[in-house]
Amino acid sequence: MTKRYTVYSESLRKKYGEKTYKLPIKLDNTCPNRDGRIGTGGCSFCGESGGSFENLSPKLSVKEQLYRNRKYIASRYGAKKFIAYFQNYSNTYMPLPLFEEIMTEAAKEDIVGLCLSTRPDCVNEKHLDFLENLSKKYSIDIIFELGLQSVNLEILRKYHRGHGIADYIRSVLRIKHRGFEICTHLIIGPKEEKREDIIEAAKLLSYLHTDEVKIHSLYIPKNTLMEKEYQRGKLEIIPLEEYVQRVVLFLRYLDPAIAVQRLVGRMPEENTVFCNWGRSWWIIRDQIEELLEEKKAFQGDLLEKDGILL
Repeated sequence: MTKRYTVYSESLRKKYGEKTYKLPIKLDNTCPNRDGRIGTGGCSFCGESGGSFENLSPKLSVKEQLYRNRKYIASRYGAKKFIAYFQNYSNTYMPLPLFEEIMTEAAKEDIVGLCLSTRPDCVNEKHLDFLENLSKKYSIDIIFELGLQSVNLEILRKYHRGHGIADYIRSVLRIKHRGFEICTHLIIGPKEEKREDIIEAAKLLSYLHTDEVKIHSLYIPKNTLMEKEYQRGKLEIIPLEEYVQRVVLFLRYLDPAIAVQRLVGRMPEENTVFCNWGRSWWIIRDQIEELLEEKKAFQGDLLEKDGILL
């Protein structure tokens, strides 16, 4: 079956000339939506792991985490190049001296990129200055993973995100000004979200030249604010068939230059009260690809750029 969207792993191979894998790193950090600066409960879907569940203990040094994950992934997949992936919470939300120490420790010979997951309101010029110098010194790529989640402000409030669309746009402009890459995270699934929101999100990412995107289905982690809302019947999730249709709709308005890292999120069943309608993630991925095939649709085939249909 012909791939009708831009697959992330293939874009990495094309860019670096061979298989390239992410090595997850977990730090003992936090974010302004948890420590009281913006809020104390965190985002409604965020658990104690801060968005990561496959990582090693944060008590291990960055060097040790890289070594262990590199050893496992290299032997299993034959990879020789890696991206150090700082995954949990907001990795630019720490004192600059500590940030400099950690990022420098991760910039090793076989590390071709540093990927930092963070919030749109945690991107500041001093950290960017350091990353720009580090990138030049070690000839290493810098990638930011920004959690936008939705272009619907009411949904952002329901998620207790503590930021708006303007914060996201400001961060994208700051990051792009430095020549860094951006992967944007989006959640598709709440019933309140309209199809117009899906289209608008795809256009926003396209016109801002986001480099990559991660699409998450809406799952409900245990011991979160979202679980309480779900149990009280205050959160409705669209059916699986509608999710598949919406992802296809999103892709059709997304610039084909944007690599798709993920079509559906995943989380261990024991950590959630709802996840992927009880299906394996790859089954949902296959359904999305089958619908693209059925419609003879491709990523970006409905996108207008500068008033012209691509």
